[in-house]
Amino acid sequence: MRFLNAKFQYLIRSFMFIVAMSSVSVLADDHASKTKSTEGFTKEQVLEKADGFFGETTAGLAKAIEKVFAEQGSPNAIIAGEEVSAALGVGVRYGQGEVQLYSGDVLPIFWQGPSLGFDMGANASKVFTLVYNLTDMTQLMQRIPGVDGSFYVVAGVGVNYQKNGDLVLAPIRTGVGLRAGASVGYVHYSDKKSWIPF
Repeated sequence: MRFLNAKFQYLIRSFMFIVAMSSVSVLADDHASKTKSTEGFTKEQVLEKADGFFGETTAGLAKAIEKVFAEQGSPNAIIAGEEVSAALGVGVRYGQGEVQLYSGDVLPIFWQGPSLGFDMGANASKVFTLVYNLTDMTQLMQRIPGVDGSFYVVAGVGVNYQKNGDLVLAPIRTGVGLRAGASVGYVHYSDKKSWIPF
């Protein structure tokens, strides 16, 4: 009887040890996935991509990217594309491009939205957007409002923030695209083109 009790206790201890080790393994995997999800593009990688997208990295562009990095850290996605906008006080904008995730996936993306500009006319511009805290592409497919007072210009390069919950986007525009960046409103991102700005 004593032998059976000892054997039973040994089995219980072995079972508890296996359960404990499994828990440690699960926690380690969970920690690893959380650590991976907080990773993002380095400043050097972003500058290289911006250089390839705009054709050259100007001092203003480098300063703007450094400012965004200082305020937000490393982005885990980048949207590179082109947009057209027109304004007569109140305007609209339409854009399309690609979103590159830190994982390496590249997907098409479109955006449109109303804008409140400061002049009249129309223009086309390149837009290079740093994306923060993107956990899933569906998180991006929504209306994302601009942050009041976030627009600034650094040596001919304009940056403003768009935010919805934890998701933060920092569109960067140069030259004639600055008017399109100086707007109040929201941008609706989607995986399909739409001509309805709202």
